[in-house]
Amino acid sequence: MRDVVPEGLLEVGKLGRAHGVRGDLFVDLTTDHTERADVGARLWARGTWYTIERSNRANRRFRVHLTGVDDRSDAEALTGAVLYAEPIDDAEALWIHLIIGADVVETDGTRRGSCVSVIDNPAADLLELDSGALVPATFVTGIDRDADPVVVTIDPPEGLFDLIEG
Repeated sequence: MRDVVPEGLLEVGKLGRAHGVRGDLFVDLTTDHTERADVGARLWARGTWYTIERSNRANRRFRVHLTGVDDRSDAEALTGAVLYAEPIDDAEALWIHLIIGADVVETDGTRRGSCVSVIDNPAADLLELDSGALVPATFVTGIDRDADPVVVTIDPPEGLFDLIEG
């Protein structure tokens, strides 16, 4: 049976293999907010809140020690667990959980549809609209978080929607 994740938490990473005999684990973050692996950070995994007591960067991941995980067998029991955390309040960030379902409009008010997903892309994340259009996140100029639904404003180059409209 899958654990129920409290509402409002975001997936931020995954616990990797155990390291050593004192309960340390590797963490692979799925976010660019590395403070998720800082000492004092709170993470939810497999039905329990954990706090990071120690953390060291290990190449592209982190080696951490979580409260209550004090030996290798405790750590091994958590291997592979998905990590969740509360959202970080950052008005400048484009949060996927806010963008999905948002109305997408151009700066002149032209409605382009609603965002159905965000696609990870090396050059820039892409907002996938219900029309099938893909809009690079670099063209997002603002988000009205107080609107219902949320409104994402874009300033796309001329011709971006030509194939969809034609």
